[in-house]
Amino acid sequence: MATKSEYAGDSDNTSADKTLPYSGIRVIEFTHMVMGPTCGMILADMGAEVIKVEPLEGDKTRELMGSGAGFFPMFNRNKKSICIDLKSPKGKEIVLKLIANADIVSENFKSGALKAIGLDYETLSKLNPRLIYVSHKGFLPGPYDHRTALDEVVQMMGGLAYMTGPTGMPLRAGTSVNDIMGGVFGAMGAMAALRQLETTGKGQEVQSSLFENNVFLMGQHMMQFAVTGNPPKPMPERIAAWGIYDIFHLKGDEQIFLAVVTDTQWRVFCEQFGFDDLKNSKHLETNNDRVKNRPTLIVDLKDRLAKYSAKEITHIFETNGLPFAPITRPQELFNDPHLLSTGGLSPIKLTDGPNAGETTTVPLLPISMNSKRLPIRLNPPAKGQHTHALLTEIGYSALEIDAMINSQTIRCEAA
Repeated sequence: MATKSEYAGDSDNTSADKTLPYSGIRVIEFTHMVMGPTCGMILADMGAEVIKVEPLEGDKTRELMGSGAGFFPMFNRNKKSICIDLKSPKGKEIVLKLIANADIVSENFKSGALKAIGLDYETLSKLNPRLIYVSHKGFLPGPYDHRTALDEVVQMMGGLAYMTGPTGMPLRAGTSVNDIMGGVFGAMGAMAALRQLETTGKGQEVQSSLFENNVFLMGQHMMQFAVTGNPPKPMPERIAAWGIYDIFHLKGDEQIFLAVVTDTQWRVFCEQFGFDDLKNSKHLETNNDRVKNRPTLIVDLKDRLAKYSAKEITHIFETNGLPFAPITRPQELFNDPHLLSTGGLSPIKLTDGPNAGETTTVPLLPISMNSKRLPIRLNPPAKGQHTHALLTEIGYSALEIDAMINSQTIRCEAA
C-alpha cells in the first residue's frame, strides 16, 4: 500500500491555498466518525482552514478497527488538530477565542451535548452573529429526532437496505453512503449560508441528517411507485429498465458487468459477436422488447458469452463504446491506471494505526476546477499537532501554553 511518492506537506501557507475557493474561511470542527468529518474535509479540500477540536486523548475514531480503520485518514486530511479539555474553564476560553474569529462551526455530536457546555448555536451566535453553525444529525427535528441514528439504522428504516438485498434479506450498502452524503449536504448548506451571509450580514444554523438523506436517495423508487402504482422490487429482483444490464461469468471464473442500453448498442453488440439471429429477431428489436424477453434472453447470452475471457470481452466493448465494468475490489483501486494517470489519488502520511508513519494514497474529491484536482495540503493530523501554533496565534505565551500542558488542559504533539 505504501508509495514512493512524497507525501503531502504540512505547510498551510502554500501559494495553492490562495487560489482555492474557500481560502480565508475558518472552520472550527467538533466532529468524529464520518458524517461531520466529511463536511469539514470538503471545506478543507476547497481551501478552508479547518481546525479539528479533539479531546485530550484524541478523537476515538483514530482507534477504530475493522471497517472503521479507514475513517480517520480518509476524512481528516487538510485539517489542523487541537486537543483541549472542553470541560475546563481555560479549555472553553480557548475554544471561544477560536470561534470568535471563525466563519463556521461544524458538529455531529448527540443533541444537547454541546449545549450542555455552552457551545450551541444560540449561545455562540451571540458571541459571533455572523457565525454559520452546521449540525449533522440522525434526523431533522420531528418525532424521530430523539433516536440514536447510525448509517445502518437509517438504511434499514429508509428503504435502502430493502432495495439492496433480495426479498427477505435486507442488506446495507457496501460503504457509509448516508454518513458521507450527509456530510456533503452539510458542506453544501454551509456554502449556501456563506452566500446568504453576503447579502444579510447574518449567520444561521444549518442542519443535515442521515434519515432525510436516505429518503432522498430513495426518491427515485418512491416516484417509481407513484408513476406505475407497482411497489419497487429489490435491486436483485427488479424489472430492469434495459434488456442487458447484468453480471456475466466468463472463462476462467472471471466476472464482468455488461450493459446494452440502446437499440443502436444492441445492433453493434450483435454484430461484434456474430449474433445475427438475435439481431434479426422481431422479439428483440427494441429495448422494451428485450426487457419483456429478458428472462430467456439473459440465460441465452450468459451461455453464449461464457466461452470468452474478460480480456476479450473488454476489448470488444471498449473498442465499440459499449458500457462494461470489471468487478473490482477496493484495494485494487490503488493501482487503477485511470486514477494513477489522472492524479485521482494523492499521497498522504498515516498518523494512526499499525501503519502509522507510512505513506499511502487517498482518493481526492471527485471534481476538478480549472482542469485541476483540489490538492492535499496537510496530512491527517496527529493528536494536538497544531495546538501550540494555534494558541500562539490567538495570543497565549509560551509560559501559558506550558502551564496548560502541565495542568492537562491541552495536549501538544509533533507530527
